Amino acid sequence: MNALCQLCGCEIDDMMDACPGCLAGRQDSVDGPSRRNHQYDGSGKLEIVPISLEEANVFVSEHHRHHDPVTGHKFSVAVAEGGKVRGVAIVGRPVSRMLDNGWTLEVNRCCTDGVFNGCSMLYRTCWRAASAMGYRRLITYTLPEEGGGSLKGAGFMLVGERGGGSWNRKERPRVDTHPMQTKWLWEMNA
Repeated sequence: MNALCQLCGCEIDDMMDACPGCLAGRQDSVDGPSRRNHQYDGSGKLEIVPISLEEANVFVSEHHRHHDPVTGHKFSVAVAEGGKVRGVAIVGRPVSRMLDNGWTLEVNRCCTDGVFNGCSMLYRTCWRAASAMGYRRLITYTLPEEGGGSLKGAGFMLVGERGGGSWNRKERPRVDTHPMQTKWLWEMNA
């Protein structure tokens, strides 16, 4: 124990970069303080950091242009600069039940405060994490006016246009709060 965790500052074995609590993404660690107290090195470089769903949803509530927070996830990641979270990605099961085959995950939310290359960094990290977990496909949707430069930069391929519309049905009434135009489906495959 002669090194410091790069995320929270607690003492760790010099062969590690972060303490077990930070690596596991837990709120509190036996070896260190709550993640809410983590201090980053402030170097100005973007870095990927763990984040809880609760914290990611707060960021989405404050910064996402057209979607609300999500109710569940498989994992979430954040990009930080100088100790400040600049963007988040939330990954879960595909919303479309036809795509939920056990081998596919969906980036349900990707949101930044506009930091340069933040979205590309998050999308690529989501793919690395999903493939490391054994998933063979990662998908996401964008609105046509969003372009997709970050997805192209991260290595995603445009599959094509997918239908939009209302989810409201007579048998299952819903209030639509999402954009209802057609969307673009993007994917990354193993």
